Amino acid sequence: MDSPAIEPLLLAATRVATFDGTRVLTAASGFFFQRGERLFVVTSRHVLMDDASGHHPDRIEITLHDDAVDLTRTTVISIPLYCDGRSVWREGKDAGGPIDVAVVELDRAVVPRQTAVRPFTPAHLQQALEEIGIGASLLVVGFPLGFYDTVYRLPVARQAAVASAFGVRFQGQGFFLTDARLHRGSSGAPVVIRNPNGDPQLPWTLLGIHSARLDMGTREEGVDESLGLNCAWYADILLTLTE
Repeated sequence: MDSPAIEPLLLAATRVATFDGTRVLTAASGFFFQRGERLFVVTSRHVLMDDASGHHPDRIEITLHDDAVDLTRTTVISIPLYCDGRSVWREGKDAGGPIDVAVVELDRAVVPRQTAVRPFTPAHLQQALEEIGIGASLLVVGFPLGFYDTVYRLPVARQAAVASAFGVRFQGQGFFLTDARLHRGSSGAPVVIRNPNGDPQLPWTLLGIHSARLDMGTREEGVDESLGLNCAWYADILLTLTE
């Protein structure tokens, strides 16, 4: 039986470490999404490739918990990002341009049969957009600045609030804004709201995927503080990327 002390949301997220061969590049956030029998890891697209910064890893490593009681039992999976010269992840775009979300399907052969992972599913997506009001209280669960519980390999949660009209594409792009103190390394983290009437195994609704801080080009460094606003891509893109 699972320990009642462990919040299942913490078992939905995973640390995503990027590598060039054996050389460690970056650490970011991600989470698990299941569609039927297929299991995916979700993160930001720029975690897997970012031409602007010259970031081109060839593999990632993720961590899965083997036991929800003994949290020290984990499995690290290495995932090549290219096969026969082609990228293995799925990404998308819409009328507003590229979407900063990517999914990688996991080979079930390398996933332990007994795993404590709590993946989101299509049933965890928000259906009635009008139910999410401005200022609604959210959580962003991830690995800011690479920080996490190194003994139990668990992420941390930051509080956030909906900062733009939910269901409306902010400035014509497929994301909404959150008001939260977030850091580098949080890219790819799930943005969620509690749903006590939902899945008892994971009583949270997945609203979005955190991407990056939103800043203003007109902000004067050293004079104006950062807005403290962030982009979260609407989670329904996962239905397209996992078809």
